[in-house]
Amino acid sequence: MIALLARDLRLATRAGGGFGLGVAFFLILSALVPFGIGPDRAALAPVAPGILWIGALLACLLSLDRIFALDHEDGSLDLLATAPLPLEGAVAVKALAHWITTGLPLILAAPIFGVLLQLPPAAMPWLVLSLLLGTPSLSMLGAFGAAITVGLRRGGLLLSLLVLPLYIPTLIFGAEVTRRGAEGMAVQTPLVFLAGITLAVAALIPFAAAAALRINLR
Repeated sequence: MIALLARDLRLATRAGGGFGLGVAFFLILSALVPFGIGPDRAALAPVAPGILWIGALLACLLSLDRIFALDHEDGSLDLLATAPLPLEGAVAVKALAHWITTGLPLILAAPIFGVLLQLPPAAMPWLVLSLLLGTPSLSMLGAFGAAITVGLRRGGLLLSLLVLPLYIPTLIFGAEVTRRGAEGMAVQTPLVFLAGITLAVAALIPFAAAAALRINLR
């Protein structure tokens, strides 16, 4: 599993869909929003939690089609399906590699982008915590969508249509944690729901994605 993780990290960075792409998109979005809404703190601060979470969601979406596409093209996916490592474990490792190369850089950069959007300082820890709890579910759900569309020509649009509705609960509770943190309200309820979604996704999605891969490889 460690060797597979290291391989996927190398492939992600070499293929151009790794650490820089999602952060660059997140930066562009955070820089453009003040031009559209205006630089007034009173206008930006209320929408900043939602904008930051939408930016993180779309940035994660950019590289989802690469999770299994490269392995399918070179035949490695067939080898993974017959390897001693269960296919469910391979799916989990690939989702982890996607999170490390996409979600983790976004979490580290989020406070800087929060400053651009006039997010109150009190909300910064909650923004980071919500992204830390929520972005793993984005990668795992993306792996499920990628497993369904693997091998399809121009499957990127279909992948987006499949995955975006599944992202909505994570988006709602993640943004709510940040919004409540900014207003000094209790964040326990949305935080628990956000963590529960991630745990449920981590427990169920590897099996669903592995089943989809087996069907596509027949």
